[in-house]
Amino acid sequence: MHGAAPPCAAFGELFVARIENPVYIVGAGPGDPELLTVKARRLIDEAEVIVYDRLVSDDILALIPSGTSRIFAGKVARDHFMPQPDINALLVKLARSGRTVVRLKGGDPFVFGRGGEEAEELARHGIPFEVVPGITSASGCSSYAGIPLTHRGLSHGLRFVTGHTQEGGAPDLNWASLADPDTTLVVYMGRTNAKMVSEQLIAHGLPADTPAAAIVNGTRHDQQLMVTTLDRLSDRVDTLGKAAPTLLVIGRVVSMANVLSWFGTDEMADEPGSQTVS
Repeated sequence: MHGAAPPCAAFGELFVARIENPVYIVGAGPGDPELLTVKARRLIDEAEVIVYDRLVSDDILALIPSGTSRIFAGKVARDHFMPQPDINALLVKLARSGRTVVRLKGGDPFVFGRGGEEAEELARHGIPFEVVPGITSASGCSSYAGIPLTHRGLSHGLRFVTGHTQEGGAPDLNWASLADPDTTLVVYMGRTNAKMVSEQLIAHGLPADTPAAAIVNGTRHDQQLMVTTLDRLSDRVDTLGKAAPTLLVIGRVVSMANVLSWFGTDEMADEPGSQTVS
């Protein structure tokens, strides 16, 4: 029949039409609520149900209106409160309930946030969605730590990698490529495998005295900044205390923190070339 939509397309249009509101996959940034985008803040106010991660800060959760339903879907390294397939299924179920759903994720949903997997699942079920970018941890945390990710004469490139795999093990990365002294390396979720990261980079040629930093709870009121060298990074990370969101930054730009670190009031040099700010 000329002009008629294929049966599968017609079904898809009918199916989507039943769902009035898209699912909003929203980046909450690294923690400081003032770093939320205007759109993210509006959607938090308008949501009927919010599915949130462990990395969403308490200050941002405090902005959620009292009548909004909250569902925790957090994950800690090697300990998944709600496995990713269950989160995907939950978003589909909530969308079909007709409510306005916000999936609130720390940082940016598409930078080691698995937002792409959630969007893919929604698309597979014919459910509309929108992605709202957030300030990713690499940018937000390094800025608050006084570490420019690129700087003339110190770094002409930037690499983002994850410090652990989906199964919780060590990542299989191209260490020879990453061991570039002219590049800044940012390791997300790198605290658990800091020793392996340091050893691999040194083994593949990056100087042991390369400046390195660990930023804990970056941009939040209890931010900690520890600056050291690559060969001492693992030992220094082990002194940071309780588990918390931690970002590793490796490269010559880290030395700029000694001059540019602006966030925080207490500063103490704990070894040559290093500092702790909390």
